[in-house]
Amino acid sequence: MTSMDHRIVRYGDLKPCKTAFIDAHTPGSDQKENFTIIGGGVSESADQHVHITETPGFNIGAAGQPPKCRNSLHSHTTAEVFFVLKGRWRFFWGRYGTAGEFIAEEGDIFNIPTGIFRGFENVGTDYGMIMAVLGGDDAGGGVTWAPQVIEDAAEHGLVLAESGRLYDTKKGEVLPDGVKPMPLLTEEELKGFPEVPVEGVIRDYVARYWDLMALAAKQPARVIGENALLKDRPGFEVDFLTRGSIPDEMQTHARHTVLMPVRGHWKLRWEDGETVLNPGDTALMDPGQAHALAPSMTGEASLYRITATEDPAGATWTGS
Repeated sequence: MTSMDHRIVRYGDLKPCKTAFIDAHTPGSDQKENFTIIGGGVSESADQHVHITETPGFNIGAAGQPPKCRNSLHSHTTAEVFFVLKGRWRFFWGRYGTAGEFIAEEGDIFNIPTGIFRGFENVGTDYGMIMAVLGGDDAGGGVTWAPQVIEDAAEHGLVLAESGRLYDTKKGEVLPDGVKPMPLLTEEELKGFPEVPVEGVIRDYVARYWDLMALAAKQPARVIGENALLKDRPGFEVDFLTRGSIPDEMQTHARHTVLMPVRGHWKLRWEDGETVLNPGDTALMDPGQAHALAPSMTGEASLYRITATEDPAGATWTGS
């Protein structure tokens, strides 16, 4: 075992949870798989496997879904950033999911604004995978579901407690004494969840893969950050790297860094070892750990690099 084995989660070793959320029995959402790679994420199931429990100020997760399977409308209080690893995905948002939508292709990244209801659906022809970065060590403490999601789930046997824990009545589970079900948002509370127009979302929160490939031809492209393409301060920064972005020499970062290849194979070297990272793999680098990164084969190569910052996790930054 090398010194990095416990810091790398291989795509082929990911352990899914099929009962992670309240819509796990709801038709149309009952085939999705949730993965928590770094940190506990926002899973509501005691069955969720966590690959790396330590958090660097944010969480890394993933969602895998067959075609026509969707993730129901929910909201976050901290950042939820997705990039498409495999397939084609439709993202939609708003109280009923009708305020706007767009199709994300492989490599595209979406920094979803906090405080809006959002959902996503695999509209490709094969099993699809999206990788996620969630703001905060506790990922904002969980998710808030649109009222209809909770109501639909109850009809199919799943009840969410105020504590955020799921109970499956089909298995004979009941809420413990003194524990109440999660209350539905009131009409007054729902007024606080805006219907964001699609034009602003596409302009300010979406970056397309092939645009990033061009921008990162000679140096890393800053994708999310205070002075980045997508301006935000969610407690981390996101860079996009290609073959020509960085020299193949040792470097260090003052804060935790996560490496997530999109295309190609990347050789990762450190003081006493080396390995190859493949698309879907996740590597957590400690602060001050010297390492080098370079494509290990010819052809297309791309990678997202997430670096912790001192900014607190919270609502989407508006520049003030």
